[in-house]
Amino acid sequence: MTIPPDPAAELAALLGHAPAEGAALAAAWLATPLGPMIAVADRSRLHLLEFADRKALPAQMRRLSRQAGGRVGLGRTPVTDRAEAQLTAWFAGTRAGFDLPLEPGGTPFQRLVWQELQRIPAGTTISYAELARRIGRPAAVRAAAAANGANRIALVIPCHRVLGTNGALTGYGGGLWRKQALIRHESDRFGGQTAPDRAATGDSRPEKA
Repeated sequence: MTIPPDPAAELAALLGHAPAEGAALAAAWLATPLGPMIAVADRSRLHLLEFADRKALPAQMRRLSRQAGGRVGLGRTPVTDRAEAQLTAWFAGTRAGFDLPLEPGGTPFQRLVWQELQRIPAGTTISYAELARRIGRPAAVRAAAAANGANRIALVIPCHRVLGTNGALTGYGGGLWRKQALIRHESDRFGGQTAPDRAATGDSRPEKA
């Protein structure tokens, strides 16, 4: 999938309504080596970053639009530009982590999981059971996995770093081939490096279902 020739029509299809003029949230397509991504940001925070072929993307975009009162349109903000620059550096292997202001939504439990995901060093992986243990809820493995799947800010909140039992790749909204490519990229480029250990501040926040 490539960046659409008619972004306004593509955005309207995702939202279920025409893009808003003077919108509070601006959506833009970003090119990456693993396919285009969509970034949705206001002037202070990144609200969504997803691969454009993710099956759940239309539902995510429509939910975000409802939360914003339908005020989602085409455009870029300074946060979009920062996200694009950091993604470019990450894919080039010159930056192991991200430093972006985020607004991922979510419940308190989901945000707890997403905060913990951001502490996993680039180039390493953990299991869902280990993730549940790290948040102090060792019995909540399924809930932790569900929180992974609810993440709407890919890569920055590194849900791809969580594996199933015995290291098995499990469902990833961007496709298992892409999850494998992301893990290989980090292992090759960032093995032994640690991404910024940055807890969410009501503004930041894992794997996709």
